[in-house]
Amino acid sequence: MTGRTEGAAKAGIGLGSAIAVAISWSVNKSIVWAAIHGVLSWLYVLYFAVTRPGGLSG
Repeated sequence: MTGRTEGAAKAGIGLGSAIAVAISWSVNKSIVWAAIHGVLSWLYVLYFAVTRPGGLSG
């Protein structure tokens, strides 16, 4: 892998965690839950999108 590809992969993982923490904080207002959801990152983001009205289905 080139340096550019590795940097993009690292940025993607960081982006998922940032989105998960922001969603978790807006819903729960809990640092503990935000940290847990940050570790789960994209799994929590997808769960949130699927379980909310108007999520993935519009």
